[in-house]
Amino acid sequence: MKKEREDWTRLYHKTLKGLKTIIDVQRMVKDIKRMVEEANTMITEIEGPVLMVSINNRTTNATNIAQILEDLRYLVQSNMDE
Repeated sequence: MKKEREDWTRLYHKTLKGLKTIIDVQRMVKDIKRMVEEANTMITEIEGPVLMVSINNRTTNATNIAQILEDLRYLVQSNMDE
């Protein structure tokens, strides 16, 4: 009888330890989920400014290329006139 009680006590403590581990993992998953949601919010908030900077850079690059082409045309034309 004593052995059987010890076996049940061991099983009980092992089960409690397993449940504690499951609860700890659930807490970690919940924390990770919260951090992912916060990261997604931050990414969403910076997405607009990043896209705006990208559009501005594209516009600046196009303007610079157009200016370079104009300068090259001017140089070629001046050399042809000489």
